[in-house]
Amino acid sequence: MSETDASPPVLERHGARATIRLNRPKHLNRLQADDLDVLLGQFAEIEADAAVRVLVLTGTGRAFSAGYDLNSVAERATSAVEQRSAGSAFEAVVNRLEDLGIPTICRLNGGVYGGSTDLALACDFRIGVDSCEMFMPAARLGLHYYKSGIARYVTRLGLDNAKRLFLTSEKIGAMEMLRIGYLTSAVPAEALDEEVDRLATVLAGNAPIAMRGMKQTIHEIARGKLDEEGADRRHRDSMRSDEIKEGIKAFSEKRPPRF
Repeated sequence: MSETDASPPVLERHGARATIRLNRPKHLNRLQADDLDVLLGQFAEIEADAAVRVLVLTGTGRAFSAGYDLNSVAERATSAVEQRSAGSAFEAVVNRLEDLGIPTICRLNGGVYGGSTDLALACDFRIGVDSCEMFMPAARLGLHYYKSGIARYVTRLGLDNAKRLFLTSEKIGAMEMLRIGYLTSAVPAEALDEEVDRLATVLAGNAPIAMRGMKQTIHEIARGKLDEEGADRRHRDSMRSDEIKEGIKAFSEKRPPRF
């Protein structure tokens, strides 16, 4: 791929699966300001398409992403005029990804750095090549990271791991990423697509309304903001739904359900 082939994120759809591919390989898929609006638009498209049951997020080339363009952060840091935070725009994208109703998989085709570590963490699952690595350089750059990103690290990786990664800016490899729970699984490069396909197929075959509701409840619990009435209502509705009727029928007939 030549640099002229670089572009904003690319959205592709194949059956029940949507794939968003970060596509600036020469710069390790570093996200530009314009890319953030593109991603928000793509997320809206995906949620509006009832045929899409799972999203895979990945990158082109040898890295997943080097994070957000530091030039944008530097411009704000040196400006005499208060501007909208580049971090707040990026934060909105990451939070929107985390709140997508469908299950999401980050296909980590290579290294993941800076803000893109949080982008990947906002996905429900992260499958990486066994040669990937990550680091969060905020402390080295003099940046206090945005609060929802820190919260995501703490709730998903635990207090001690969040402190280690944020305060030391230490780079860690795939096996350590797997040990601390950052990666769902680590596989050889030649097995990456097979493992992503396997998980995507499982998720696409499950009941979409039940998964959407449980994902919402899980996030509310993790954030300490559980809407108990809403969670109870979703549970009661599921007990009378077409999904549970089909699920029970398929189980008794010893066949995959057709949701």
